[in-house]
Amino acid sequence: MKKLLTLTTGLVAIVLAGMIGVPAQAYEAGPVTGGGTIVGKVVFNDVVPTRKIIPNKDVEVCGGPREEPLIEVGTDKGVQNAVVYLVEVAKGKAWPAQGKTPELTNHKCRFEPEVQVIRAGPLDVVNDDPMLHNTHGYYGKRTAFNMALPNQGQRIPTELTRPGTVRIDCDAHGWMEGWIYVVDNPYYAITGADGKFTITDVPPGTYNLVAIQSLTGPLQQSVTVAAGKPTNLTVELKKQ
Repeated sequence: MKKLLTLTTGLVAIVLAGMIGVPAQAYEAGPVTGGGTIVGKVVFNDVVPTRKIIPNKDVEVCGGPREEPLIEVGTDKGVQNAVVYLVEVAKGKAWPAQGKTPELTNHKCRFEPEVQVIRAGPLDVVNDDPMLHNTHGYYGKRTAFNMALPNQGQRIPTELTRPGTVRIDCDAHGWMEGWIYVVDNPYYAITGADGKFTITDVPPGTYNLVAIQSLTGPLQQSVTVAAGKPTNLTVELKKQ
């Protein structure tokens, strides 16, 4: 069955709590019996707005004036780099195998990756440019970290210990912006260039699913997952 999700004006308290970094109940990882799959696509059908970027310094690295879209939309209306995740999942599949520490890299006056999802824990902030960046992360209006990186190749470790949305900017280059979504369970996905996503091994039941992108903000919807079956969704984002 295919469901169309549209933006709701009154998001439930748990979604808002997740955005500002409220502590969550500990997640219990273990075997999943009869898990289902959420398969979907995130779309944006409105006109894509843009912003004018006019670097006022370090243009040899940062580049010149340009227009950039506020949301990345393909020809088929699929949204790239939207994050989709389930909230208030008490137990389920194991976390992905832990590789190297997640990184946020200042590269040519951009954050790479621009959007990422991480488990609460360590993060390395890296400067790949030959000049000062001051990388500043916020949970809402509260500072999560604030660090000067004056040297190329510099790496500073930090930790994001609370679930929620962390907006990143650079105090030295005001147009730079990135997003880190800190999650408390492994049921999440980032959409590809076609806007599609898949969340696997979901224990049967009903959940709150959130889709979020920086222009549109969060969208939440109840979704029911049946044992051993796919649940197909088309998630339509709208401007706030």
